Order: sequence, then C-alpha cells, then structure tokens
Amino acid sequence: MISADPSELDDTRREPLDLDGFRAAMASFPTGVTIVTTQGPEDTPYGFTANSFCSVSLEPPMILVCLSRTARSFPVFQGCEQFAVSILQAHHTELARRFASKRGDKFAQGRFVRTANGLTVVDGAVAVIECDLHQQHEAGDHVILVGLVHSVRMAATRSPALYVDRAFGAVGPMPAG
Repeated sequence: MISADPSELDDTRREPLDLDGFRAAMASFPTGVTIVTTQGPEDTPYGFTANSFCSVSLEPPMILVCLSRTARSFPVFQGCEQFAVSILQAHHTELARRFASKRGDKFAQGRFVRTANGLTVVDGAVAVIECDLHQQHEAGDHVILVGLVHSVRMAATRSPALYVDRAFGAVGPMPAG
C-alpha cells in the first residue's frame, strides 16, 4: 500500500546513506557499454565511456546518456549540437577503459570512422546511434544528455560488451533450467 502521509517522506527519519553500499548495488546491475562522441573546436573528436545509457521514447525516437561534470569532455558536450553513441562489442574493452580514463588523446589508438553527419564513431560497434542534442538536465554530479535520434546503424555480427561488478564481460548462452 502506498501512503499519502507526508510525514513518512521526512528525510530526518532516515538512516544516513551508505555510499559504498550504493556504489556496490549500482555495480551489481549489468549494463551494456558505450562510447559517446562529438566533435569539438577545430573538428577535434571528444568522447567518454558510458554505461548510463537507455532509450527514452520511440515517438519521437530519443535516448539519454549521463556525463560526469568532472569529465574533461564535459564542456564540449555541454555546447555540442549533436553526438553519437557507439554500443561496444566485447572485443572493445581496452577502448572502453581508455575512454573511461583521464588520458590525453583517446582517439590515438583504435579504429574509428566518420559518419555522413561528420561524427567520429567506433568502427565495428554493435550499433551506432546519432542524435541531435535535444535537452540537458542537471542531476547531481552529472548532466543527462537527451538525444533526438536521427540515424541508427547495426553491425551484421554482434557480441555486445557487458559491464557488471566493475568488470567487463560478454553475452553468452543462458544456462538451462
């Protein structure tokens, strides 16, 4: 039963949140792995690894991705007009690690291609979704980027990367039973 009693919503009655427990709970949720890219000043590509990615709407087609405010690419994405999401294959895990780091030129190694819309994306990704930046929402230490999808391409062969308990994995057959 859901109570309408406002006193039950009083935060002063709650125990302090165990942030380590919260992190562990979130890490236990398996997700796919993406690299989100855009073009910055002088057409320089920028990108970051994200597993906080999902569809928002089919009519119109929209997705969202979350970006940390401390990411080096944050100012570029905050001012971008479009971005792309490359859903990674299982063999892209080193690339995912590099784009999750604070390293310099993340595009120095790996295979990338330019789309017809001028965005740099991961070559051979499970899927590439190109979007116009539709909205941005502040959410704590992150910003939620909402993209209006204008292009989707799928690879013929797909073995998506997974991320769970702070480790990469791959989709495999389900056990019987």
